[in-house]
Amino acid sequence: MTVRTQGYFFVFITMCIWGGFTIFSRLNAHWHVSVWDLVAMRFAIASLILIPVLIYKKDFSFLWDSRPVILALIGGLAYCFTVYTAFLHAPAAHAAIFLNGCIPLCTAVAAYLLFKQPFDKHTWLSLIIMMAALVLMSYLMLHDQVSALGVGDLLLFISAVWWGIFTVLLRQWKLSAWHATAGVVIWSAIIYLPIYILFIPKHFQNAAPIHLLIQGLFHGILVVIVATLTYVAAIERLGAFKTGSIVTLAPFIAAIVAVPLLNEPLNAAIVCGLIGMGGGALQPWRWLRKDTLATQLAKQKQG
Repeated sequence: MTVRTQGYFFVFITMCIWGGFTIFSRLNAHWHVSVWDLVAMRFAIASLILIPVLIYKKDFSFLWDSRPVILALIGGLAYCFTVYTAFLHAPAAHAAIFLNGCIPLCTAVAAYLLFKQPFDKHTWLSLIIMMAALVLMSYLMLHDQVSALGVGDLLLFISAVWWGIFTVLLRQWKLSAWHATAGVVIWSAIIYLPIYILFIPKHFQNAAPIHLLIQGLFHGILVVIVATLTYVAAIERLGAFKTGSIVTLAPFIAAIVAVPLLNEPLNAAIVCGLIGMGGGALQPWRWLRKDTLATQLAKQKQG
């Protein structure tokens, strides 16, 4: 395969996993998998895979820095607890709006508050589109009590805040994908697993063993390790903007798939939210601008 084809292949894998994250997280409500148990399985399984790799590579020094610990507390434990709890109360379409749709906005706000990075014109335009979509969605929901907002939506937005802060810190501290992934997994396991084992009640008996196995392998291996590696590989071949824009579609596609698969509702208010938040997150006008610039450069070369 060409480098470009390889990039799209890695993007496809990442999209499948990220879209599956929404579906599988929603399935916890149907399969009765406890959030506490799921977080423990996620970091226990991932750490069992990554620790032998660290031993083989003899690469431990980065773990003694305070930065991986902070990233683990924010992007590992805090994010996982809020997002998994949110999925017990909110459907997939709400997650696409209040989690994935709000992450770019929360990232921009966190960058401004933490490091005084100003908003560019694309961020301002996204903010206007997203706010208009939320206002319209809220207005429509006032006339449809069935789709009213709840605690799950608040937790989804809080999860977007956690991930926005995590992204800004990761970008500012310039940790590699490997060190960021390994650091978050190892320190999350070190901090949480002793507390879980000693003090937190276990609820494995409430879920079928096959469901626990599926969730553990999916969240502990595919989400934490495989999706990170394929996402980084796609960025190396296609660039950060194109890769991020395409992958952002995954949760919105999952929201549509969840309608027949999980029998979740989809009404006019949610559709408005999906279109507005999706448009603001994807920033399609930047695609058009890039195409225009590419066309101009091609004409200059021909001239």
